Parts: sequence; structure tokens; C-alpha cells
Amino acid sequence: MNTPALQVRRMSPAAAETNPVEGQVEWSPVKSLWFTGHLIIAVVGGWHTASVGAVVLSAVFTGLTLCLGHTLGLHRLIIHRSFTCPRWLEYVLVHLGTVVGMGGPYAMLYLHDIRDWAQRHEVCHPFYTDQRPMWRDALWQLHCRLRLKHPPQFEIEREVREDRVYQFMQRTWMLQQAPYAVLFYLLGGIGWVVWGISVRIVVSIIGHWLIGYFAHNLGERDWHLQGHAVQGYNIPHLGLITMGECWHNNHHAFPESARLGLTQAQHDPGWWALRALNFFGLIKHMKLPADMPERPELISLNPNPNHTNI
Repeated sequence: MNTPALQVRRMSPAAAETNPVEGQVEWSPVKSLWFTGHLIIAVVGGWHTASVGAVVLSAVFTGLTLCLGHTLGLHRLIIHRSFTCPRWLEYVLVHLGTVVGMGGPYAMLYLHDIRDWAQRHEVCHPFYTDQRPMWRDALWQLHCRLRLKHPPQFEIEREVREDRVYQFMQRTWMLQQAPYAVLFYLLGGIGWVVWGISVRIVVSIIGHWLIGYFAHNLGERDWHLQGHAVQGYNIPHLGLITMGECWHNNHHAFPESARLGLTQAQHDPGWWALRALNFFGLIKHMKLPADMPERPELISLNPNPNHTNI
């Protein structure tokens, strides 16, 4: 049964046996070899090609792709539809998210939704809880996949599924690094390619895993979701370097909110970028907690909650 607490828009039970518990963790060749290859290049090549220009390029491009691409384009836009924008801008943002190096748009939709769906059950497979020892979780998340015995049916909405631009992005997600590699080589040589591509990809993938691990284990909570196998935590002081993604307790409570940091003290660069784009008329209809439907399973742990009024 797909109760309101369990509903994830693109996931539905495929049979009566559908569940997030039974499954086998197995090695994912594409995921593992992609990450390991860039890790070797980053460690060996990065050591021998380090320069001020290469490091600055890597830092700037990492911030750009994580902020405009991952948190805005992938997470807040096509996954949760937290705001609207012209189609051309949507393509640009999702492209930058794809360039982060974790997968194409369809793969990222599935990876997010299957985890979200599993965590909303009372019990789910440890692969989706991020609560095993850190070394084990790193091995699983960076090199493996979970093959559920009775998986749900995953169906992407038609306007995204049949979009030829998104189909192209999904087919060529690895190759989309190539134009930037050529540009960086022309601007700064092989060192800029190593730092602008491989070092950036490794930092982004490891950073994404680390935030997911800590945000499901340590930090602060203003909200509790009754009946959920996994609770999210807010991690103070990391808002700037995570583009706001560290406010994970807020996100579990209000998944469709365009704003993740719900107080002035919760720094959310992704929200600041959205506000800037809104100022120039490029995006509209930014959803906030006050716009969310009531969730019966959501319990406030704050005696004086003011988040939903933001």
C-alpha cells in the first residue's frame, strides 16, 4: 500500500511484495571504475601539476557546478520542482549538475527517489540508511549498488522522459566533461585539465557521500518524521561549502521547499542564487515550507517553531 507518508512521485509498488528491505549489495563496474579512474588521476596528476591557477579553477568550477548544477538544477528543480524557470535555463542548470560527475539526469532522479522512497518506510535496507561504519558506507556508496529483490516501479514524468535534450544528457553524461577539458587545456595546459576535471569530480563525489553520511547520523533536528526508517539532521557551520545541502533535517521535513536553510543563521547559497535569479526574472514560483501540504507524520521538536512562516 502506498500511504501518503510513503509517496514519492515517481515510485509506485510493482507488486504486493514490493519492499525496500530485501536486496543484495553488488559491485557497480561503471560507478566504481569512473570514480577510481578519476581518483588515481587526481592523486597522481594533481600532485605533479598543482599550481595556483589550477587550484583556483578547480575551486571555482566546483562551486559553480555544485551550486547552480547539483543543488539547483538537479535537486531543487527536476527532482523536487521547487521552482519554475524557462526551459533553456532548466537545461543549463541540469547540464551543470550532470557535469558534477555523478550521473546523468535520469540516473540522478532514480538514485534520489529510490533512497527517498526506502527511507520513508519503517525499515529499509542498510544501503539506504548511511548508518553502517564509515568505511563500509564509503565502499558501498562509492563502488556498489543495491539490487532490490522486489523493487518499486520507477516512472519519470513524460515531459522529462521524452525530452530529447535530457535523453542526450543521459547517454553522454561522461562525455560532457570533454568540452571543458579541451577549454581548460587551451587555457592552462594539462594541469588545468587534471584539477578542473578529475580533482573536481573526486572532491564532488566524496563530498556528496560525506554530507549524506553525516546528515543521516549527526547534527541537530527540529523535526521528526514518525514511522520513517531514517531521520535527517542539520549540520551547523557547513552551509556555505555544501550550498545549503547540509540542512537535511529541514529537507526531510519539507522536501519540495526551494529553501533548505530555514533561518537566517542557516546559510543556504543555493537559496541566495535562486533569489538572485528571481530578481532578474529568470525563475518564479519558489516553494517554501508554508506552501507545503500538511504531513500527518511530521512532528515539530521545536517548542516555538517559526520555520513554516519563512
